[in-house]
Amino acid sequence: MIIVLKPNISKKEEAAVLKEIKRLGYQPHVMRGVARTVIGAIGDESTHQSLEALTAWPQVESVTPIQKRYKLVSREAHPTNSTVKAGGTVIGGKKFVVMAGPCSVESEEQIITTAHAVKKAGATVLRGGAFKPRTSPYEFQGLGEKGLKLLAKARKETGLPIITELLSENHADLVAEYADILQIGTRNAQNFQLLIAAARTGKPVLLKRGLAMKIEEWLLAGEYVLANDNANLMFCERGIRTFETYTRNTLDLGAIPSIKRESHCPIIIDPSQGVGRADLVVAMCKGAAAMGADGLLIEVHPNPAKAWSDAAQQVTLEGFAKLMEELKPFIAAAGREL
Repeated sequence: MIIVLKPNISKKEEAAVLKEIKRLGYQPHVMRGVARTVIGAIGDESTHQSLEALTAWPQVESVTPIQKRYKLVSREAHPTNSTVKAGGTVIGGKKFVVMAGPCSVESEEQIITTAHAVKKAGATVLRGGAFKPRTSPYEFQGLGEKGLKLLAKARKETGLPIITELLSENHADLVAEYADILQIGTRNAQNFQLLIAAARTGKPVLLKRGLAMKIEEWLLAGEYVLANDNANLMFCERGIRTFETYTRNTLDLGAIPSIKRESHCPIIIDPSQGVGRADLVVAMCKGAAAMGADGLLIEVHPNPAKAWSDAAQQVTLEGFAKLMEELKPFIAAAGREL
């Protein structure tokens, strides 16, 4: 059930509603908007008394049953778009957000050089992998905590908030200590205990789509974040595995209107993983911006040919600056600002 409270009610009136929801056997999840406070009440109506009686309460505007399996990420639960704040960057608002940086943190010089270059070009979040999930155990696995410290140093020099991947529940507190946004990668998109651990850090979570994940499964995975009292969720389309081998994955730009229709959470597009080819990244960025995505996650490297991982899909610093210029009319056409 979704309970919408009237504007300008007191904390005491809100607390009374929450107390009644709990008394009736439901678990309340509060989502505060600019003008309204919305409460998602999770529970089985077949075994608990209906909450529809709350419509008689003077501080309640409406009570609506939700039929979808995903309750809290649903747009029915939260009709207006949500925003997520990381550092000084707001994601999901008027501004189109670009997160950029190398696939893997390799050295201080590499990450500092990249951070300054992507900020100059207009990026507002620095990406970089400290812990890397690699298909082969013999491939570079990342610098670990050393990589996190280098990312923190780059943030100190540039002011850019950091997004980096969380691979293990055991690392949740460590990664959250350094990162502004926790990324859950495609291989862990349905690692529910990891999602819970990420949510409980209180940090914003960017949830990538699994290699063969349906939209409903993706939304339900995101539900784990909101159900653990963390409203700062972003979805990230990064390509799905199909029969096609021309590109690394098949980047599903149809996920943008699908997520926008079903959920209030921001959606980010990762064209680098999506196509796996730097020469196609620019076109996919333009398409994503024009279709209403809230931002991009782009792999950028000072010298892609010498990158320690995913060299083929990383764009150069010069190429990224050119891309940012070319993106401007597409972002404007979608009613956003860079």
